[in-house]
Amino acid sequence: MSGDPDAARVQQRGLWFEEFEIGTVYEHSPGRTVTEADNVLFTTLTMNTQALHLDAAWAARQPGFGGQRLINSMFTLSTIVGLSVSQLTQGTLVANLGFSDIAFPAPLFAGDTLYAETECTGKRVSSSRPGEGIVNITHIGRNQDGVIVAKASRATLVKLRPEEN
Repeated sequence: MSGDPDAARVQQRGLWFEEFEIGTVYEHSPGRTVTEADNVLFTTLTMNTQALHLDAAWAARQPGFGGQRLINSMFTLSTIVGLSVSQLTQGTLVANLGFSDIAFPAPLFAGDTLYAETECTGKRVSSSRPGEGIVNITHIGRNQDGVIVAKASRATLVKLRPEEN
């Protein structure tokens, strides 16, 4: 705590409903370099026994991905959403309403760095929940070369800006 009781204080938060701008792309920083340990831990925690994620010898014999294991796509999705939290929804999100149009157009491998951006694609004030609004966003994940490795549309329930007293 500051010794000065009159010092200005700023609490990190996401955006209020009113602050989301349709068509705006929010770039999230920093990126996240993905490791083999991340992939194995996430894959085993979620009980996903897919050999493409866990078995290096098996993956080495498979065509199409240069003999490499793939990073679990659910880890990729979770990470691009997570990269957006501090900028967009920390403390302002009420609920995650759902995902749609999820795609993984290119693979992600251990050692790649994942970057995320989010576009606001729509919003409306909730008709059934006073003080809240629905914000539609699209998360996009790119590797260090700018290649899109994940994309997902998402509907969220977000708080409206509190009225000043």
